[in-house]
Amino acid sequence: MSDIKAEVRRYIEDNFIMGATGVALADADSFLEHHVLDSTGFLELIGHLEESYGIKVLDDEMVPENLDSLESIAAYVDRKRSA
Repeated sequence: MSDIKAEVRRYIEDNFIMGATGVALADADSFLEHHVLDSTGFLELIGHLEESYGIKVLDDEMVPENLDSLESIAAYVDRKRSA
């Protein structure tokens, strides 16, 4: 799971934080609360997860419990890949 967190962190830093200094995103930090992603950003992130990990994110799975932090994404992707 740490590989997933590291890869998703790089994706978010490269595509949404874009080199902003002083932004330290902990694994459990909420993307919404820290204003890292908006609704469009979440859709882009979902597309990235589907393409990178060969999963399909269903509409009812698009909830903060699955997608609002590096920890939740890593656990979600791990569950989807194990199913």
